[in-house]
Amino acid sequence: MLFATTLQTAPLNTLLWILVACLAGSVLSVLLAAIAAFRVKASFVPTLVSYAVGALLGAVFLDLLPHIFERSSSPSASAATILAGILAFFILEKLLLWRHSHGDEGEGGEARGHHHGFDQGRSGWMIVIGDAFHNFTDGIIIAAAFLADVQVGIVTALAIIAHEIPQEIGDFLILLHSGFSKRKALALNLLSSLATFVGALLGYAALSQLEQWIPSLLAIACASMLYIAVADLIPGLHRRAELSQTVTQVTFIAIGIATIWGIHVLLDVPQ
Repeated sequence: MLFATTLQTAPLNTLLWILVACLAGSVLSVLLAAIAAFRVKASFVPTLVSYAVGALLGAVFLDLLPHIFERSSSPSASAATILAGILAFFILEKLLLWRHSHGDEGEGGEARGHHHGFDQGRSGWMIVIGDAFHNFTDGIIIAAAFLADVQVGIVTALAIIAHEIPQEIGDFLILLHSGFSKRKALALNLLSSLATFVGALLGYAALSQLEQWIPSLLAIACASMLYIAVADLIPGLHRRAELSQTVTQVTFIAIGIATIWGIHVLLDVPQ
């Protein structure tokens, strides 16, 4: 079985891939977000969101789903897990846990890049807590993906990085709006990103003994990516209905999908 073979042949190499992916996904996304938050116009944030939507959907439909259904002993159970995951994320968002880390919209507000007066009674500390929870989950997802297959892990990590950047831009601006200094906002974002490593290490330690859980966790990863793209990111794009904006959005969604497809093709080499 592929999962068992992967764990037996190169566990240390797999752990190295996981740690490198976490480093790229956490530190780089926060630094790029900080640079973008100060140098990129707020009007460009929806473009970043469009690219993230494409990357998320590309990772789900071009890589994760085919891998899950090929390797799962029960495709119907995997499909049910994806459905249950989407419902679970909906409930979490209703409890205001998921919205803090993924939402690109304030209720009735502008796109997440425009946080003028956007707080709604939530402090910057709640944003940090929400991000830490989200990053912890991303770490587990990255570990599960790499334990399944290095190619799946790379594609999953890149998709996570793609949606982390616009998310971190929004969170960075929220922290500034809440009264934090630029230096403190950057430090808090970096601190919350360390939760990715915690989740990845715990996920690696547990999943290496329970590799049969990997298809289910990949199904949860699919659910999370689908929910983020469809429920959180796309509705924000619909608020800009102008033809020029629509063309730009579709173009960058296509670029995001093409990026994942290109990575998939480049990594799909005979062993």
